[in-house]
Amino acid sequence: MAAGYGQGMNARLRLAQQPEADALLERDPLALMIGMLLDQQVPMEWAFSGPYTIAGRLGRDRLDAREIAAYDPERFAALLSEKPAVHRYPGAMAGRVQQLCGYLAEHYDGDPTAMWRDASSGEELLRRLNELPGFGKQKAQIFLALLGKRLGVRPKGWREAAGSYGEEGAYRSVADITGPESLDKVRAHKQELKRQAKRAKGGAGG
Repeated sequence: MAAGYGQGMNARLRLAQQPEADALLERDPLALMIGMLLDQQVPMEWAFSGPYTIAGRLGRDRLDAREIAAYDPERFAALLSEKPAVHRYPGAMAGRVQQLCGYLAEHYDGDPTAMWRDASSGEELLRRLNELPGFGKQKAQIFLALLGKRLGVRPKGWREAAGSYGEEGAYRSVADITGPESLDKVRAHKQELKRQAKRAKGGAGG
């Protein structure tokens, strides 16, 4: 088990909704980070099963940032594009995955846990996550909440740094999913946000 990862009481993940894919997310911090990167414009289960698919096609039982960063870009894009594709936009996401892995290889010796092992505060960890290629503020806050709520990575002030995603008892993001029931609640919350945005847009247009 990677140091400082998976030591929390809530370390069971149910994001891919597939036992083997979720088991990889639990034991491999890079897989979880790549799943978070892929979690856009596709259903959550599709995004978080992606790392398991990539590992299988590479013939590995876990992912290696240096190996992925050094992979021939065209071959890696083809690997993600094989059916079933890893993402709706496999070519573009292959490039983003390689950028992320290249950044981790350069700045953290390929080890994602180095990002939070010595983070003195939630704000510092959020800043580091925000610097990752493909991670904007929202994605960084959700990942910080996921680490704190599910995996016991809790530097001082982590809930505050995660913003509304860090709130206890909330159902706002992947950080709050522990099974089918909580998944339904998170989806309902997101649908309500979309409805509110649509109403606000209609009001502004009127």
